[in-house]
Amino acid sequence: MTATTTDPTPATGAPPPRAARLAERVLRVRELAVLAVFVVMIGLTQAGNSAFLSQQGVKDLLLNATILVLVATGQSLVVITRNVDLSVGSTLGISAFAAGTHLQGGGAPLVAVGLAVLLGVGLGLLNGLLVSLGQVPALVVTLGTLYIIRGIDSIWVGSRQITAADLPDAFTGFGSGGVLAVPWQALIALAVLVSTACFLKHFRAGRELYALGSSPEAARLAGIPVRKRILTAYTACGALAGLAGALYLARFGNVDSGTGTGYELTVVSAVVVGGVVFTGGSGSVYGAALGALLLTSVNSALPALGVSSVWVLAVNGLLLLLAITADRVVALRLATALKKRNARHG
Repeated sequence: MTATTTDPTPATGAPPPRAARLAERVLRVRELAVLAVFVVMIGLTQAGNSAFLSQQGVKDLLLNATILVLVATGQSLVVITRNVDLSVGSTLGISAFAAGTHLQGGGAPLVAVGLAVLLGVGLGLLNGLLVSLGQVPALVVTLGTLYIIRGIDSIWVGSRQITAADLPDAFTGFGSGGVLAVPWQALIALAVLVSTACFLKHFRAGRELYALGSSPEAARLAGIPVRKRILTAYTACGALAGLAGALYLARFGNVDSGTGTGYELTVVSAVVVGGVVFTGGSGSVYGAALGALLLTSVNSALPALGVSSVWVLAVNGLLLLLAITADRVVALRLATALKKRNARHG
């Protein structure tokens, strides 16, 4: 389920079998640990509040996680390459308003979604070009574009606000509709998640993202088109942020100049908690999705238990610190295990 790379060789062939199997087992354990925490938390919440896992409760959990899962999937592609995109919140906000503006004018919902995705693609491509061609650190570039996009959004939106009354009923109905407890939006997020995981595992371009994150210089020497792969990661990340913006509009029916503010920090937290190593080269989109599901569930579980929402941010921060600590411990143990194996086999 998890693809990982500890050496640039996967671009042209399979990674060293022993190292690959060991690394994959470690990462699976990490994802299973996140899943176990999620299951325990849900179980305790259900025990304290029997209505928590009602059909509507499950539907709300999935709806709350959907948008974060989409953006975290795109962010994980960028983080795997040893980069980051801090502009995803701004991209989500401006894409949502663009889609809403089109719908206000009587436009078709599918066209509105397409416009949001295309806007996200353009902004992601801009980030990728600045990082790959300008050789500027991703943290600096995307922090700059975060403020630029947010500024443009503020000027464009001004004091205006799009509400559900301005949108077609079919569009807002889709945002909250579904099959029993499974929302349509969750099915879209699942399709994107599985497609992205297949791309990373079964396509050469996807495996090269891991090689690039493991060692950019070695990847370059191995003939991997580094700039092209960075552009691919950022463009996909922008596209998913744009799609998330359109789904956000359908879900909440309310967009203004502050939509998406601070969302990038939640996205990065979900990716790291889910086991995508911030130094690049390992992790999976499934782990990022689990991290997103865990963080959004905390937001629902604590109030359901009567705990003040003030503690939500504190718990999210604690989970992030635990994830970073776990990454460090896993990295050290993996390096030690590989050294021992290499010593035994000469």
